[in-house]
Amino acid sequence: MAASADQNIFQRAIEAVIPIGKYELHWLELIGVVIGVVSAYFGMKRRVWAWPVGITANIMLFFVYIGALVSADQRIPLFGQAGRQVFFIITSIYGWWRWNTIRKARGAAVDAPAITPRWASPKERLAIVVFWLLATVVVHQVFVWLWNLSPNPYWTPQWWYYWCDAWIFVGSIVATYAMARGWNEFWLAWIGVDLVGVPLGFATDYVPTAVMYTFYGLFVLYGFTQWVKASRAETPTAADHDALPA
Repeated sequence: MAASADQNIFQRAIEAVIPIGKYELHWLELIGVVIGVVSAYFGMKRRVWAWPVGITANIMLFFVYIGALVSADQRIPLFGQAGRQVFFIITSIYGWWRWNTIRKARGAAVDAPAITPRWASPKERLAIVVFWLLATVVVHQVFVWLWNLSPNPYWTPQWWYYWCDAWIFVGSIVATYAMARGWNEFWLAWIGVDLVGVPLGFATDYVPTAVMYTFYGLFVLYGFTQWVKASRAETPTAADHDALPA
């Protein structure tokens, strides 16, 4: 897509693409996806760097998903995908603080694992499931309302679109918070997000995002096994669970 003379740098960054056959790969989306993968790797290794690196990807992907509203991008604006980047940043700031505080309390080096993972308690698991289900219903209604305020002239969403977007939005928040708490279940939450995110990404022409979810699906399974092994082999310290508020 050629940039017009009256476009500012911000719009050009959003619309910059790499032509691949009939599909245009957006540079901002590609870079955000790659940085997101790096963040996930640091998360698997339990490194504090997972959080600031992830925030960088969140900022980029936020503008990718609302590109249709602020530029000539004719793809479908994904309010859920964009909105969850904001909550990612908020939750990631909490996770960044918590992991770094625990690491310092344990006297661990900067490049050492910051936390010892554990399984969530039955009450914590129940809270996660109930929140995910109820919040999805509420967020679904919010997304319908937002879409009606700013409909896309190029596409009329089916009923499943809102539910998928809401499911991914809430599930991503649940997974990120669970990661900050050091629960093994955060990997399982990501699997639940991936199962919906992959088909939604292809259906709405966000191919790099769909590919990312596909890769994450395999990566998450491996990361899950690594955290489970660590939770069995390592002994949690007071800093992991007792010294910090929920």
